[in-house]
Amino acid sequence: MKFMKIKAAIAVTISFAAIVVFNSATGAQEESRSVWDGVYNEEQTKRGEALYDRECASCHKPDLSGADEIAALAGPAFLANWEGLTVGDLSERVRVSMPPSKPGRLSRQQIADILCHVLSVNGFPAGKTELDPKIETLKQIRIEATKPKG
Repeated sequence: MKFMKIKAAIAVTISFAAIVVFNSATGAQEESRSVWDGVYNEEQTKRGEALYDRECASCHKPDLSGADEIAALAGPAFLANWEGLTVGDLSERVRVSMPPSKPGRLSRQQIADILCHVLSVNGFPAGKTELDPKIETLKQIRIEATKPKG
């Protein structure tokens, strides 16, 4: 009798875990977006451009083209490096390594604003809402070099 109760409890626990995993996976897919979905707005891009000019342009150049060992933030090289990753991945890279003289100095909001400028220069469309600086949200936005069909 005790063995049957344990067996039933294990079956219920496994079923519950499977439901949780399934719901988490499908929920993430539903929330997942792409840089082609208008994930930022024009006002935020303007703030980001000013921050970029002040914080980033001296190394990455005003046109975001980079130089020598300084990574380009626009164009084919940038897109090839980040294709398939997320805006959250890019945000974290900036957060932990930029500016090189004092990593971590920029707030998450400042980084999000700068990334809006980067997205804009790369031809990704603006939308109606601001890009949320929360890493959980940014991790749901895929970087795709070409616009998905559909």
